[in-house]
Amino acid sequence: MIPLEKQERYRDIYRSQRPGYEDGVTLYAKLVGRYLTPEARVLDAGCGRGGIIELYCEDVAQAVGVDSDLDSLSEHRCLEQLVRGNLAELPFPAASFDVVMCSWVMEHLAQPDIVLEELARVLRTGGHLVLLAPNAWNYVTLAQRLVPGRFQRRLTRTIYDRDDKDTFALAYKANTRRALDSALGRVGLVNEEFHFVGDPSYVAGSDFLFRLAVAWERITDQGPLRNTKVHLVASYVKG
Repeated sequence: MIPLEKQERYRDIYRSQRPGYEDGVTLYAKLVGRYLTPEARVLDAGCGRGGIIELYCEDVAQAVGVDSDLDSLSEHRCLEQLVRGNLAELPFPAASFDVVMCSWVMEHLAQPDIVLEELARVLRTGGHLVLLAPNAWNYVTLAQRLVPGRFQRRLTRTIYDRDDKDTFALAYKANTRRALDSALGRVGLVNEEFHFVGDPSYVAGSDFLFRLAVAWERITDQGPLRNTKVHLVASYVKG
């Protein structure tokens, strides 16, 4: 079992070993913050109970969260404007937002093209979509994808000690750079920045496994294997 506290401990060790290292969440937060101004209207798509929006919700003109899970919305930690809705049918007019942020959502989408089209629709021209998602080509994700769908949620609960309410079905239909660039390009969004971010804490069930994962991170720091890092962090602009 690798609960969040254990992951964070190993992640801190990795940071101490690699000065300047930024994990996927930290880099995502920086990208989101780069595009926010006091006049910005922001949508957190698939907002859950909170997250990076908590850093910025009081510093923008409008911050809205949308999620299909009513329990998550009822427990949200900062947003006042919350909407229960389907990301494939967003209840907002076109060009409503300057920034759309979306984290830990892409891997769950059965129809990502429809959702990405909706996210693009509600962005104004010149607005930014910022994404954080697991990489479909990382070894952790590949292992999950080999597990039959009906057992995937049970596996996540068992390994990472997650509550049932925090585990959702997995699809991984748009969790590569090629898939994202292609789908978003079709709806008028152009990539501005794309990062493949490693994190050995996902398999750090012991010191030995952590050392193996750190060694693999070094191997994949260069060349084509860099595209297999565990997290994708990217920003796209609407032309």
